Amino acid sequence: MAVTQMEIAYEYIKERILNGVFKPSQKLTENKLAEDINVSRSTVKKALMMLEKENLVTVEMNKGATIKSFTLEEMMNYLEMREVLEGLIGRKAALNIMDNDLVRLEELFSEMSTLIQENRFDEYSKKNRLFHQIIYQASNNPEAVKMINTIKTQLNRSYFRTILVPGRKDLSIKEHEAILKALQSRDPVKCEEAVKKHIMNIRELIQDNYTYLV
Repeated sequence: MAVTQMEIAYEYIKERILNGVFKPSQKLTENKLAEDINVSRSTVKKALMMLEKENLVTVEMNKGATIKSFTLEEMMNYLEMREVLEGLIGRKAALNIMDNDLVRLEELFSEMSTLIQENRFDEYSKKNRLFHQIIYQASNNPEAVKMINTIKTQLNRSYFRTILVPGRKDLSIKEHEAILKALQSRDPVKCEEAVKKHIMNIRELIQDNYTYLV
């Protein structure tokens, strides 16, 4: 199926919001976006309306769009919800995960360990996403996964900088190792605890480094 101009504009803007090119509270100019993306202004307007529904921008009549910013309290609330949902996913994944999924997780963990020590953070982030996606799929709970992905979309702009906080990269690897070991032992309680600990540490790190991360 052919990609529409609106979808191109939507992905262009969303990618730049999530990777931090467009900053929180930054105003977006429809004419400038239309010129950069090579689409009409009305197409950009439609894309921004879609992004507003995802809570990534706010659109005001005759004022254009502004990148959504989150207070510390809002971020903590999102992460508290994610901690509960990820714990549920981890518990179910430990009961359902297949042997071939465990093999792939072991491979990814090995790759992540190498990448993090070499400070190749972008590549580490991609492997990290794959690691969690395998767990999500093994949970057989697409509804919970959808809710998690919605939360992650809101907070992605802060997530991608957490790994730069001193000490975080070593702790991140230890957390993923604990999750992997719990899955290998097919222990739902330990897996839930390991996953919730992982998210709790992210929450505490963002709380302690809010100004730097946003």
